[in-house]
Parts: sequence; structure tokens; C-alpha cells
Amino acid sequence: MAKKYVVTSGKGGVGKTTITANLGLKLSECGKRVAVVDGDIGLNNLDVLTCVENKAVFDLTDAINGRCRVKQTLVESPLNKNLFVLPSCHTLSSTKISGQDIKNAIDSIDGLFDYIFIDSPAGIDAGFHRAVSSADGAIVVVTPTITSVRDADKVISILKSYPLSDIFLIVNKIRGDLVLSGSSLSESDIENTLKTTVLGVVPEDDLLNSLYPENLGVESAKAIKLLALKLQGKSTKTYDYLKKYSGFWGSIRKELKKWL
Repeated sequence: MAKKYVVTSGKGGVGKTTITANLGLKLSECGKRVAVVDGDIGLNNLDVLTCVENKAVFDLTDAINGRCRVKQTLVESPLNKNLFVLPSCHTLSSTKISGQDIKNAIDSIDGLFDYIFIDSPAGIDAGFHRAVSSADGAIVVVTPTITSVRDADKVISILKSYPLSDIFLIVNKIRGDLVLSGSSLSESDIENTLKTTVLGVVPEDDLLNSLYPENLGVESAKAIKLLALKLQGKSTKTYDYLKKYSGFWGSIRKELKKWL
């Protein structure tokens, strides 16, 4: 049976969908069979990030309405043969879909995968509850800002009302120079405030893209890989976002960053 995680956030713009796509990709590169489900009905773009937007024949709503089987909606991503996408509809009103509908659909493919990630709409509206009801664990994506942490706190308090085995945090877009200068929250600040375990961090990157290919030297790719290993229990390491700002050359980088 698959481990099913809802990936959510208190506010938009924190990189939730990008984290979902990249974490799914890294796990598939580890040999795990992974499905990423777009739970953001009407505002979905997970298909674009996983390069299947022109490959999907059916979507989640087709399966729910009986026009196809759920297996027929799954699209293999060209990024990796172990990564599959269950897309949702761009146009249908999400009020026509219940949490039980989505849970039934996801449960029907449970045995095909090692991990299933459900990309939730941001916020705590009905779409959030539909996505959470299908999961047995949650990953909350947060950025090191007061507003993001405050919204994440509201989300976590609601998640605790569900029978979830795990609730983790991923701190995205963190900058080591700002943390060292005291002008940004650190991951430990966020962990202590939210009283929730930080699974890992992903740095803000000048080469930030929708995906994090390691062959481009993107630091975020290394952070995502560590997240994938940690989620599998194969490592306890977290990306060291302070390393390049420590020592003599690190101090030079910090000063240069102020002027860029």
C-alpha cells in the first residue's frame, strides 16, 4: 500500500506545487513508484510542471463521473518512468466533487504505488478538506515569513483534527544570509513556533526553476534529494543552507548578496 501525503500550505505562492512535483520526481529516481494527484480543481497546474499537459486523455473528474476507470487517468511523466500524474479538470466547478469521491479514486490506485502525493489548494476551504480526507500524512510547505508561519499554524491546527500519522514541515525559499543577519526566521524558529517537525529545507535559488535538475548545479535539487532520502528513512541529513555563508568566503558572499 502507498504512503499517501497531502501537500498543503496556509497561503499561496510558497512553492507547494513545485515541491510536490520535485519530491515526486526525486523519489521516482530512487526507484519508488510515485503518483502525484492534482487536488486543486479548476486552478490546477501540476500537469504543466510534470510535462504531461498535452498527454492527458482523461482527468480525475472523468473517473469520478464514471467516464473512465481511475487507472486510465494516470499519465506517465516523461521525466521518469516511475512518476505518474493524476490530473484534474481546469473548468469543472469543484463544488460537484466531494472528499469521499477523491478518497475513493485514490484508494483504487493505492496498491500500484509506494507514494501518493495530493497537491492541495492553498488555504482551508472545501478543496483543502477534500484533499486531506484522502491522505494518511501531511506535508505543510511554509516560507520563512511571519505571514506564512501564521497561516501555516492555522492549517496545522486543522490537520490535527484528522487521523493523520505524520505532519511535517518543509521550509521553502530560505536564505542563509538573511538568517545569519537576523532578518529572517530560521528553520528552528519555525519548528519551535509551530511545534511541528521540519522534514527539511529548500533554499531560495538564483537558478530557481519549475524543476530542479541537478545537472544544472541548482542547489535546490540537492535539498530536494535529501528530502526524498529522509522521507524514506534512508538519511537524517538536512540541506545546510548556512554553509556557503560561513567562513571567510562566506562573509564575502553575504556582503555581495546585499548589493544584488
